[in-house]
Amino acid sequence: MVLLVFCITLMMGLAMSAQASASDGAKVNLERAKKMIAAAEIKAAEIGVPMVITVVDEGGNMIAQHRMDGALLASIAISRDKAYTSVALKMSTETAASVAQPGQSLYGINTTDGGRLVIFGGGLPIVVKQNVIGGIGVSGGSVEQDVAVVNAGLAAWK
Repeated sequence: MVLLVFCITLMMGLAMSAQASASDGAKVNLERAKKMIAAAEIKAAEIGVPMVITVVDEGGNMIAQHRMDGALLASIAISRDKAYTSVALKMSTETAASVAQPGQSLYGINTTDGGRLVIFGGGLPIVVKQNVIGGIGVSGGSVEQDVAVVNAGLAAWK
């Protein structure tokens, strides 16, 4: 029994090590999240729309969230869930919208995961070397405005 536990622990450690090296150790942390949020806020201010901006880690757990003065209260949960969705599905919420339409491969997916999956634009995964290491979501404007702001936020990652 002890040998079995040791083997399982060793295998888990090796798997985690391989995953970490695959993404080159890049990790979403508070410092980088703040930079992304600042860039997104600048874009939101430029277009005159108060937004809520959320950054999550590879598990969809919140790293940081920022609500601009006057942003909709509903945008707090929506931005968080957009960031979560982009990590959970490993795609933008805009892409999720297109594949979740009637007759498409993921139709109805937004009714799963406790209703957390958002299928309209404004959420993007943070991808390093083909590995999703986090996500950013914004809410407060039209879908087009949210997409412009989230793109500005993600651009600050690079």
